[in-house]
Amino acid sequence: MDEIVEEISRVHREVGTRRVASELAGTVLLRRTFGADVAEVWSAVTSPERIARWFLPVTGEFRAGGSYQLEGNAGGEILECLPRERVRVSWLFGPDPGFSEVEVRLAAEGGGGTVFELEHVSVVPEEFRSQYGPGAVGIGWDLALLGLGWHLTGGGLSHEDAVEWQASPEAKAFVARSGEEWGRAFAASGADPETVTATTVATVAFYTGE
Repeated sequence: MDEIVEEISRVHREVGTRRVASELAGTVLLRRTFGADVAEVWSAVTSPERIARWFLPVTGEFRAGGSYQLEGNAGGEILECLPRERVRVSWLFGPDPGFSEVEVRLAAEGGGGTVFELEHVSVVPEEFRSQYGPGAVGIGWDLALLGLGWHLTGGGLSHEDAVEWQASPEAKAFVARSGEEWGRAFAASGADPETVTATTVATVAFYTGE
């Protein structure tokens, strides 16, 4: 349990909004430092073989202007790719996904580490946002960064073992703690306390099945 608390505390979270054309998009930002250097982290987040080891199997054309598809999850276009600096993709899931983009940014940190930022910008139906809040995507990204951190330190689980782990008490504790942290970030963005509480409870229940 101590490891779970430590992993959660390593991530800085922000919630905000951004105007996209004529629509208001929600944003979630995660920032943390990994001990690996930029070249190693870049390889881990852009190599199809390595992505499959800490996230999901992926296929596509891995170049700017190419497309990708994560197994059973999102797909889209690779909109921008500056090696060892940033990659931006459209993040589309379902029959009518609307606007959704994810950008990963890397920067060298003193001592040989890497500052990792992930920002997800999306336009979602108001009824969904009011029910689940930013934790709906935030918890998923916390789980992804947990897997990436394990991978970069030589640990981690196979895809099959990771699916099994997500039903474990440890995983449910991680999700609950992640949901609380996203609730704090939501409150810091100006959300009212009742909305924060309701969306946190709903989102944690969705992820844990409880």
